[in-house]
Amino acid sequence: MNRYRMIALDMDGTLLNESNLISEENQYWINRAVEAGIAVCMATGRGHASIRPFVEQMGLRSPFVAVNGSEVWKDKDRLHHRVLMDVDIIKEMLKLANTHDVWFWAYGLNHVYNRDNWQGFPEEEQWLKFGYYTDNEQLRLSLLQEISSWGKLEITNSNPNNMEMNPLGINKSYGIKKMCEMIGCGMEEVVAMGDSMNDIAMITDAGLGVAMGNAQERVKQAADVVAPTNEDDGVSFIIRKYVLGDIR
Repeated sequence: MNRYRMIALDMDGTLLNESNLISEENQYWINRAVEAGIAVCMATGRGHASIRPFVEQMGLRSPFVAVNGSEVWKDKDRLHHRVLMDVDIIKEMLKLANTHDVWFWAYGLNHVYNRDNWQGFPEEEQWLKFGYYTDNEQLRLSLLQEISSWGKLEITNSNPNNMEMNPLGINKSYGIKKMCEMIGCGMEEVVAMGDSMNDIAMITDAGLGVAMGNAQERVKQAADVVAPTNEDDGVSFIIRKYVLGDIR
């Protein structure tokens, strides 16, 4: 019997290579894991619309975590759980973006907004996530300090030059625990793989936490194992060695 019952995969920088593709090697070993009765589940900062094509490509019927934990889907068609952001906090983060002239984006239920397509505040929208991007480290740290002082948000990143904000306590680990309830397993039976700060919570809480070879250094420090990079099919390596025991 397999020790692990779920594989939770970040997408960008983990499952996907730099061409935004799933390699044949990763696909093959994901198929072998599914055949062995293991749930292979996405756990990503992407929204549902961006996840669905990959789930369909892989033929997965398992649940998945979207928007860093703000949504958990039973499958590609059925929502299980959703946590919305306070609209007043969205307005405060937008104000900061305008004050500092920094690139921003925001995930609403109806649309993904950013600085280029923002045309007045859509009062009817409901919100899932907000983010900033800047390669100005001093500005990024200033924004981090200000938002951290509010004590109301989960602050992570999916890239060293960005910041991603979700409601406090909402992260990928939160979403994976919801999936565990559906599947009937514990976090100790989960293998979680990722490369960025928004993966640390799930890597820390999983039975086996895996950082990719291309991961940020703090992610590697939090992990139990460091895999090969996303360009070197690190996902397939972990499935073979630690999940199916197929490394000879």
